[in-house]
Amino acid sequence: MNVLVPVFRSLSPPGRGARLSILMFHRVLAAPDPLFPDVPHAARFGEMLRWVKSWFNVLPLDEAVRHLASETLPDRAAAITFDDGYADNYTIVLPLLREHGLTATFFIATGFIDGGRMWNDTIIEAVRGCPRPVLELGAIDMGRHELAEPRDRMRAIEALLARTKYLPASQRAALSERIAAIAGVQPPLNLMLSSHEIRELRRAGMQIGAHTISHPILTLLSRDEAWREIEGSKKRLEELLGSRVSLFAYPNGRLGDDYRSEHASLVREIGFEAAVATDPGAAGAGADLMQLPRFTPWDRNRLRFGARLLGNLVRSRRLAA
Repeated sequence: MNVLVPVFRSLSPPGRGARLSILMFHRVLAAPDPLFPDVPHAARFGEMLRWVKSWFNVLPLDEAVRHLASETLPDRAAAITFDDGYADNYTIVLPLLREHGLTATFFIATGFIDGGRMWNDTIIEAVRGCPRPVLELGAIDMGRHELAEPRDRMRAIEALLARTKYLPASQRAALSERIAAIAGVQPPLNLMLSSHEIRELRRAGMQIGAHTISHPILTLLSRDEAWREIEGSKKRLEELLGSRVSLFAYPNGRLGDDYRSEHASLVREIGFEAAVATDPGAAGAGADLMQLPRFTPWDRNRLRFGARLLGNLVRSRRLAA
């Protein structure tokens, strides 16, 4: 028997004592990216799926949520989720999930379907593709960035994303396009899922959830603006799929910084059955279904990867004690 299975079972037994570990990802690349060494590529993600499948009972998220609410989760319950709606979720992730007989939930920011591009990717691709050794952004008060080495480009991307993330959505998008123009780069228009690919994910047995329209920081919006973003993404996906969308993910997803309890109330009022955040943890009996925690293990070594997941369960149980 896998030596970690009894340990996971002791931390997440069936029934009332169970814990739901929801794993969160964004992209899986075809090959390693020197600018983002922690983003999994296909071979590495396939290995991660093998580990998770050997340790957990992986459930569709909506099914897992219903079991959580009724205190009937199996032991070692887990669900897999992806945020934003990248095209590689269809081209790379879906075949790997099928190979391992697993399902996942894909949370889609609907404003970027069919050729859109997220602001952060505009910045990333601008820095990646800039042909010059220095990116001078003083004209827009965004500093001067060395780009001679891959590590310089990594630092530039990190700094620019940090300075841009909490701007209003329209200002954020306009500034990222200005950075790309100064860099002399036209970022690609095929990074995100198409309507056809979203339908195909659903036909393949995957779940589709809403993730707002423009991926704003909800704490920066008025109540009416937040309502439009949340409800609008739900309606767009329901029209696209011809079926109800019952799951939601908060953009960025940290309680306090990115969303507040009133946004969880909005999500419930709009008609979602459950919503996920990005605060770490594993949900137990009595958890708020509109604020379910998620966790991303990142270790490349199997035992360290497993230990990271065990630590997340241990921390969750201590916080609930």
